[in-house]
This record gives sequence, C-alpha cells and structure tokens, in this order.
Amino acid sequence: MATATVTAASTLSWLHSFGGTQNEATKVADRNRVFVVFAQKKAKKTRKILLKEDVEYLGKKGQLLDVKAGYFRNYLLPMGKAQIITSALLKEMKMEDERIEAEKLRVKEEAQQLALIFETVGAFKVKRKGGKGKQIFGSVTAQDLVDIIKAQLQRDVDKRIVSLPEIRETGEYIAELKLHPEVTARIRVNVYAN
Repeated sequence: MATATVTAASTLSWLHSFGGTQNEATKVADRNRVFVVFAQKKAKKTRKILLKEDVEYLGKKGQLLDVKAGYFRNYLLPMGKAQIITSALLKEMKMEDERIEAEKLRVKEEAQQLALIFETVGAFKVKRKGGKGKQIFGSVTAQDLVDIIKAQLQRDVDKRIVSLPEIRETGEYIAELKLHPEVTARIRVNVYAN
C-alpha cells in the first residue's frame, strides 16, 4: 500500500510538470496500481493568410484563405506568396478596396460623359466613291469611323471598341462604341456617295 501511495504521488507530480491538475486527470486504481489517464485536444494547426500572388491549386491574388501551418511556414512564407492576416492588414485591404471602387466609379462617369458627347454630336458623315444605285466601292470600316471621330472631335478612340454593321451601300447606320463594360454610346453614321 505504501508503494501505491508513492507511485500515485510521483504520477501526480509528473502530471503537474505538464501543466495538468489532479482534477483534469482520471485515476484508475487496480490492485495497488494507479494509472493516470488524461485527454489532450489536438491543436488546430491552420493559419489565416492573404495571398500576395496566384498560387496554383490554392487561390488567386488577394484571396483570404485558411491553410495548414506547415504549408504556410515551409512554402508560402519563404517564397513570398502569402502573409498572415492581421487587423492592420484587414484595415489596409478595406481602404484599398474603397479606393479601387472609387476609381471604377470615376472611370464609369467619364465614359458616360463621353457617351453623351458622342450621342449629341449628330451623324458622322462618311464620303465614299459611288457605284450603281446605292452601292459604294469598298466598305466603311471601324478604322474609317475612328479617323472621322478624331478629325471632328479631336478624341482618340480605339478601333477595337467600335461595333459597326457591314456597310456597302449609302444610307444611315447605327454604330456602337463600347466605352466601358456598362456604358455603350450609339452614334449615327451617314454614308453618301460623291
């Protein structure tokens, strides 16, 4: 019985060295032996991170993710592909998002003003050499329209944003300028033969 008491005391001191208390441990006594059984919770080993660049099979730049601590520590951090999220970083991201939204709004408003200018000008006149009846030689292309806009309004327009129907006869046509993903200007094009 004396050895069981000594064993129990040494087991309890061993338990205290790991930060446990007697209340956390369950003692199982079986014929002069004392067993100490205690449960440990598995530590959660994930980190909340922000990707600084695209990572294949993980995510895109600017994305917030939970990743395993070892993957972050051994791969993402040394390669400079991610950083741990902090409250200061979250504030900075929020300010950056607000700045980007303000810039998008400004660009959209500029496109709307430009669309209003194009639509109030009236018809752009295109002169082509005429053939039989209403036929013209050649056709009117997006580059022709861009050149006319530059000559009349002194505005540079990229020909890739011009959507023009196929024009092979004289008459009035509607062309579209896609100035912004949400703003399209419709302009009239008057084709006549000389």
